Amino acid sequence: MEETDNRQPVKDNMGGCQRFIKRLSDIIISTLLLIVLSPVFVILYICLRATSGKNVIFKQERIGKGGKPFMLYKYRTLKEHNEDEEPKLTPHSDPTKSTKLQLFLRKTHLDELPQLWNVLKGDMSLVGPRPERQYFINKIMEVDDGYQYIYLMRPGVTSEATIYNGYTDTIEKMVTRLHLDIEYLQKRTLLLDARIMFETVASIIRGKKI
Repeated sequence: MEETDNRQPVKDNMGGCQRFIKRLSDIIISTLLLIVLSPVFVILYICLRATSGKNVIFKQERIGKGGKPFMLYKYRTLKEHNEDEEPKLTPHSDPTKSTKLQLFLRKTHLDELPQLWNVLKGDMSLVGPRPERQYFINKIMEVDDGYQYIYLMRPGVTSEATIYNGYTDTIEKMVTRLHLDIEYLQKRTLLLDARIMFETVASIIRGKKI
């Protein structure tokens, strides 16, 4: 059943100066993390290559700012499948489809580390709505056409929705995530971004599933 959208016109709360600082911060932080964590990247690559085969890096087309597609990078944590098949929602952890190392990477979100390259390139930001595939965007738009507002922002490695809505394995949770992302757009500031990054790290350390 289609949801009636009675929301007021949505505006980005972050002005041009803050957006410039946000992008500059993304470049500086992602560069530093790529350098500092380079030994971790190498170790994970070798371990995954030894336990899961040669295709260690998973890449998939997602939709970013302005509705433009880009290739998102992650460490592969599921068995390879045909990307031409109809996309499916998958459980956050499925021991039948992943090795123990892959499950560990998904649980700790270390599989997301290659997205620092996406941040450096400008495809993504450290904080912003999680990027989605066009197939699922179409499904969400059938319920709520507010997804158009998500195109005002660079997608992010983490977000408020990631922390509070958890892993989105149903269309219903995707719509809830959409509403949280629109709320973020209307109130986002550099201070809020800093708090979201802090809470994300704290949640991972506590072992919270996000």
